[in-house]
Amino acid sequence: MSNDDPLLPRTGKVSPLRPLPNLIFASRWLQLPLYLGLIVAQAVYVMHFLVELTHLVEAAFGSNDALEALVTSIGYKTTAPVTSLNETVIMLVVLALIDVVMISNLLIMVIVGGYETFVSRMNLEGHRDQPEWLSHVNASVLKVKLATAIIGISSIHLLKTFINADNYTDRVLIAQTAIHITFLLSAMAIAATDRLMARAPADH
Repeated sequence: MSNDDPLLPRTGKVSPLRPLPNLIFASRWLQLPLYLGLIVAQAVYVMHFLVELTHLVEAAFGSNDALEALVTSIGYKTTAPVTSLNETVIMLVVLALIDVVMISNLLIMVIVGGYETFVSRMNLEGHRDQPEWLSHVNASVLKVKLATAIIGISSIHLLKTFINADNYTDRVLIAQTAIHITFLLSAMAIAATDRLMARAPADH
């Protein structure tokens, strides 16, 4: 069949978009400042991580000012004054650092995956540092990965709350548990919906 058939796609050339579709398609670049803003937020998280880590190291060497800053930042309260690092304080600080890392990972997924999916290709194929998940990322995969990351972050927050449970009311504990379960059920629903949508074309 001839390639001149108007119903068949032409190969080797791409027809230019008309002005209005071209404008609409180019509007995707309006998202660029959003991703650049997230990179700035990522830098702020890195600074926060380094500050907390510095305080932890200084407190380990006996700095009372650093210890007081740590206790204040994690919201740890006890009837007895905290004069040195103890297991609970260290655990809460480490969980806070892990929380920062997980949120940072979430930002990377949104920045890299979102830009690749909704703005423009990065042409990372074959690059030795290409993330494994980026090779098959699309809107559905990105949505599931973000939901999974949010569950991990919520788990860290819930664990921090339970370790420091004496400083929270029962209402707060129940509310945080319910929110975490809601995130978990939402992620399961998203994954199930994507599986059904992926199975539907195959059935046809």
